[in-house]
Amino acid sequence: MILEEFDETKKAVINPEDIIKPIEQIPEVAVTCYSKITFDRMIGELNGKIIATVNTANGITPIYSAYYKNKEVVLFMIDVGAPMSVGMLEEIFIMGVKKVIVFGTCGVLDQKIEDCSIIIPNSAVRDEGTSYHYVKAADEIEVNQNYMNVFTEMLDELHVRYTIGKTWSTDAFYRETPKKVKHRKEQGCICVDMECSANAAVASFRKKELIQFFYAADNLDSEQWDVRSLSNHSKLEEKDRIATIALELAIRI
Repeated sequence: MILEEFDETKKAVINPEDIIKPIEQIPEVAVTCYSKITFDRMIGELNGKIIATVNTANGITPIYSAYYKNKEVVLFMIDVGAPMSVGMLEEIFIMGVKKVIVFGTCGVLDQKIEDCSIIIPNSAVRDEGTSYHYVKAADEIEVNQNYMNVFTEMLDELHVRYTIGKTWSTDAFYRETPKKVKHRKEQGCICVDMECSANAAVASFRKKELIQFFYAADNLDSEQWDVRSLSNHSKLEEKDRIATIALELAIRI
């Protein structure tokens, strides 16, 4: 099978270092998210300064640096979807970043999980294609193992409620059928996203650190899809709070 053709060779025909060059004295920790509105609000609040750009056929993505509580961090908006998300991480790693904190929405497979509440994945079902080019074929991949205690201790200190569990990372969001949702729930999944398993795989392959967490959005655990706070314009103050949680974590790792 094609997805079992993993090649552990580090050198490819096209490599991120062929396109991206290291940046001197770049901060080693980066924070990134998938929502443009949340990201723009974060950049505006921190007065971020552009230190580099990443170019694609879709346009230019600025890479910023900013200070949060006297610690300099890298900030960038990551592209949606496993292939583009991993491509961005590859290029950020080449710039010199060693640790990346990723946050974004997910759909919940357990309706008891509150809207906009924090979900920390500890493993991910690999229902996307990108991760199979970075890690040997398997149904699942571990996530957040190195910093789980640091993160949960911080959330406890801040009195933030959270849920830990397995996510289902899938490319095909329009093919999350009732049968598949039922099966993933039986496998122990509590939420669904698009990139987590692939992000974890590239970080493992490149020997970098990646922490990814979600804030609960739409609910798939009902007879009809419940959009809840999935809209980018919904509950902006709650999402600002989640961005602050990511920044707080950045100064502790």
